[in-house]
Amino acid sequence: MPGHESTPIEEYALLGDTETAALVSRQGSIDWLCLPRFDSPACFAALLGTPEHGRWLLGPRDEARSTRRYLDHSFVLETVHETATGAVKVTDLMPIGDGRADIVRSVEGLHGVVAMRHEWVVRFEYGQVRPWVSRGTGHRLDSDVIRAVAGPDMLVLRGTRLPSAHDGRHVDEFEVRAGETHTFSTTWFPSYEPVPPPIDIDSRTEETIRVSTHWASRCDYEGPHRDLVVRSLLTLRALTHSRFGGIVAAPTTSLPEDFGGERNWDYRYCWLRDASLTLEALLASGYVDEARLWRNWLVRAVAGDPEDLQIMYAVDGARRLPERTLEHLPGYAGSVPVRVGNGAVEQRQSDVLGEVMIALDEARRRGLEVLPQAWAMQRVLVDELARHWDAPDNGLWEIRGPRRHFTHSRVMVWAALDRAVRGVEEWGLEGPVDRWRELRDRVREEILAKGYDADRGTFTQHYDTREVDASLLLIPLVGFLPPDDPRVLGTIAAVEQDLMRDGFLLRYRTQSGVDGLAGDEHPFLACSWWLVSAYAVSGQVDKATALMDRLVTLFNDVGLVSEEYDPANGRMVGNFPQAFSHLAFIGAAHALAAATRTGAAKGAPGEPPAQTPANGSVASPGGTTASEGTAASDPVTPEPALRNGDADGADRAPERSGS
Repeated sequence: MPGHESTPIEEYALLGDTETAALVSRQGSIDWLCLPRFDSPACFAALLGTPEHGRWLLGPRDEARSTRRYLDHSFVLETVHETATGAVKVTDLMPIGDGRADIVRSVEGLHGVVAMRHEWVVRFEYGQVRPWVSRGTGHRLDSDVIRAVAGPDMLVLRGTRLPSAHDGRHVDEFEVRAGETHTFSTTWFPSYEPVPPPIDIDSRTEETIRVSTHWASRCDYEGPHRDLVVRSLLTLRALTHSRFGGIVAAPTTSLPEDFGGERNWDYRYCWLRDASLTLEALLASGYVDEARLWRNWLVRAVAGDPEDLQIMYAVDGARRLPERTLEHLPGYAGSVPVRVGNGAVEQRQSDVLGEVMIALDEARRRGLEVLPQAWAMQRVLVDELARHWDAPDNGLWEIRGPRRHFTHSRVMVWAALDRAVRGVEEWGLEGPVDRWRELRDRVREEILAKGYDADRGTFTQHYDTREVDASLLLIPLVGFLPPDDPRVLGTIAAVEQDLMRDGFLLRYRTQSGVDGLAGDEHPFLACSWWLVSAYAVSGQVDKATALMDRLVTLFNDVGLVSEEYDPANGRMVGNFPQAFSHLAFIGAAHALAAATRTGAAKGAPGEPPAQTPANGSVASPGGTTASEGTAASDPVTPEPALRNGDADGADRAPERSGS
């Protein structure tokens, strides 16, 4: 098996400084790291190849029992290795908040004697470029460092005991006894700048833990699985660039959806959809400042001609993300091609603006202050959508087959118009509300006429099929129909019947050929959590609880989860950790907590189910419904919307905002 095929994805933990992130295995090998930011080329790329493609190993030489945890609410990772002769503790972190790019590692003897293996293999440009490596004095405060330089990049390794050059690598073996400590750090900086000074490891470690734990303390969620919710929120924070404001979908590329197949994609970019849903999860849990950072990033990223709106951008808002393959990498588990960049950037995905409008509407409800240019941007984008809303698109799942009239995309067009109308009607903002309202209702009528299979009693994946799609579970969550509407309940049942595999939910049936790709894929975890949310808001709380209890067992030992799950072999699949999975889990937890509080599961006469106003990532008990967009011909009378999502449903005067 090539490379790290034998290292399961769930065996990795995340290190991060809120500008980039690394994956470190339980055995102590940092097999993935892009510097200086998430979408930079990797300097350690063994995750997608072999150790010769770059890694930093610091772990026991002999067989060991290894347990690990994050310290408090940080991404400071503590791993204890117990061998037949003793035990050591390795502490790994990327210090946050100092504007540097450092990885710090220390090994401390706990008892007995443990033989350690140290291996530092730097390969820039995703494992392709072998640097010039030399040893000498770094900064004036250093006695000795190892430098690796190639083009614009330089890494320096510092430590109490540096490894020696051997066949293109730097390796060392040494023994650690009880009470002994060795510390190491790797620092990236532009090769044309002087070597930066060493950091104060103890103070930076303490500060990193303090800042992260304080951030976590702001979470106001109280409900089931709170510890995992907090860890998922921290993961979303770790995937958010703290200066730019861009939120990446995952820190990795080309971890396969189908082992050995071609479904390998680069997720190190900022999808407007994923970022919007992340924002909703943060807002629902008490984080408004993060909404401000992302909104400002959004205004910069989409600035320009509204016809040029993209579905994704680079971390800093750059637009060019050309997709190419890395022929020199054999891929995780032999899965090729290994891709960097993402060709989906050129796709038409009509749902994206709906996600953005929902997130910004929720931000207004949470008190985000006025930014007139943000509303001006929304007006222009909604008007542009209104001109092309009826064109087929590639859909939520970035279908690489023919464009279709996807029902979910149409529902999100409705949502974009609905939130635009609310901006005028509820928040006093300026806009052509009559035109938006008329088009919103027309879109709704079309969806009910063309996207619904009356014979089977379910909405369909697109207008030309009877297939279902897990994205249809979002219909009640965005307020298109009330969750107790028979058409919603029928859709939930159809999705459950057609897409459940070994207790978890697929996105859609790949056998239909809709996506234009070869091979199959595994259950998509966000979809299973959407089903939890759909169960919860529709009053099926017993089923929601049972599914949630099964899903939370999939998190690894440090609270991380990937994009998909292979239930037959009990392993994680796809890019890792995946923001979409974590944010959908947060939404499901909120929805389940709200349903439990209101007693909706019991189906009390006259008591409406709890609702969640966004795609499973926000679960305000008050929620929203389709009352503003119900067509006159529709026989269903939806529940009235609660304006602010208060648990008791009490109205408050909304604050004016232009977010």
